[in-house]
Amino acid sequence: MDLSTEQLRTPGTTSGKRHSARLSWALGLTVAFLILEVTGAIWTASLALLADAGHMLTDVAGISLSLLAIWFASKPPTPMNTYGYVRLEILAALANGVLLFSMAAFILYEAYRRIWSPPEILAGPMLTIAIIGLGVNLVSMWLLHKGADESLNLRGAYLEVLGDAIASLGVIVAALIILWKGWTLADPLISGAIGLFILPRTWNLIKQTVQILMEGVPPHLDVREIETAMRASHGVRDVHDLHVWTLTSGKEAMSAHILVDDLSDGQHVLKDLQELLRQRFGIEHTTVQLESDRSPLLKILPTLEGRS
Repeated sequence: MDLSTEQLRTPGTTSGKRHSARLSWALGLTVAFLILEVTGAIWTASLALLADAGHMLTDVAGISLSLLAIWFASKPPTPMNTYGYVRLEILAALANGVLLFSMAAFILYEAYRRIWSPPEILAGPMLTIAIIGLGVNLVSMWLLHKGADESLNLRGAYLEVLGDAIASLGVIVAALIILWKGWTLADPLISGAIGLFILPRTWNLIKQTVQILMEGVPPHLDVREIETAMRASHGVRDVHDLHVWTLTSGKEAMSAHILVDDLSDGQHVLKDLQELLRQRFGIEHTTVQLESDRSPLLKILPTLEGRS
């Protein structure tokens, strides 16, 4: 007896969708400042400012990907994509992580190169642009911080903006040191520190997205605890072939085979399990196959001696 307790006929509202307006505002602010910062980086010859501009560029790409993914995720399922396009949010988060990781690696390389050949830097304009950039970063972080707790897609965008805020602080410190001491090595050294700060956080984001794409168990859930709770439910004798995975941020799914005492009571057992999984574990999408007997389908009897 194969019963699906939850049919994914409509895509519903993803965590990212609820915060798309804030994401759009953050994108507009970032694009506006990116133009200013690229111009300023070329004018002042500051690697730290260029690094911050590079982060801004990844923000523009990352937030644009996030918005595109949210739009696709709102599209209804099709015969070829029965879950719809919700998984695109995770793909966008992965792309953001790879993009930021690559940018951080480039900053480290350029910082190393400039340590041996530091150029002349216009610290005054560099400081002014960095202060403006920090303000833009703080506003964008305020716009995205709530959604970052609910959506991995928005968390990727939030981490990029957070990286930019740290980078802007670094640029401010570098500019002040150059203005005060004239020590131009502060620019590549702080740029390298920014790259080292971002790499582990970006790597963590990549690991989380890969875990989802591999259909691993969500980190906040314990399969053994779920199995024990299901076994304790009324009418359930055994649980096997239990699988739990994440469709997209905030949407977990589960499938299992359940051995029951009486198939005629299957609807009540199914309802109790569905309520248990929703209320205790937050799993909305469940597919449960009910079974009444796990005995072998074929039994081979020993041959009787002397039988003609």
